[in-house]
Amino acid sequence: MKEITASMAGTVLNIFTANGNQVSVGQEVLMLESMKMEIPIESTTEGIVLDVKVTIGDFVNEGDVLIVLE
Repeated sequence: MKEITASMAGTVLNIFTANGNQVSVGQEVLMLESMKMEIPIESTTEGIVLDVKVTIGDFVNEGDVLIVLE
């Protein structure tokens, strides 16, 4: 399994994918808000989304797993 992790601490502002969706390298899958800036989280690998581990409004730390891919 592959994982997409948070590049910095912040609050989940938006989620652009769901379980079962295909994602490709460089695709924006999630938006974080940190220090009043919007930080796009892009997939570093391709695969099918198995589990979105966060919901909008969740606070995450750097390195936390956001999305698990098959």
